[in-house]
Amino acid sequence: MKAFEARRAIFDGATEVDMVINVGALKSGDLALVERDIRAVTEVCRHTRATSKVIIEAALLTDQEKVTACTIAKAAGAGFVKTSTGFGPGGATAGDVALMRRTVGPGVGVKAAGGIRDLATLQAMVAAGATRIGTSAGVAIVGEARGERGGGAGAGY
Repeated sequence: MKAFEARRAIFDGATEVDMVINVGALKSGDLALVERDIRAVTEVCRHTRATSKVIIEAALLTDQEKVTACTIAKAAGAGFVKTSTGFGPGGATAGDVALMRRTVGPGVGVKAAGGIRDLATLQAMVAAGATRIGTSAGVAIVGEARGERGGGAGAGY
């Protein structure tokens, strides 16, 4: 189903596809299912030259599960691993980003998402190895980087 949805999104104009791993399968040890699920989407993306991002929802996982998820995502051909959907119990942490970066190496991107609301947090994520940042506070962060009081116009948009 995820592969079908990815194909449809790309047909409709998407150039990047985010997918969430099957957390239940990972936690229950069904790693073959996790890999099949990820590979189905990454293959669609690869054939259509779309970027694939695999969301591991790090706040739900142990460190070993994060390593396993990232290892599987890399083996399945993911373009990026991503910390969070932003809807889970927690967002990105610099520790998770560093662990993900160490696991996937330089050939796979790491996207930090969830809870990044200020310049210091963004800089910590980049220092930990993030190559992309997901935030709804982008305008405020750019304003903060420019030295504007209150982080710039709009509270995040």
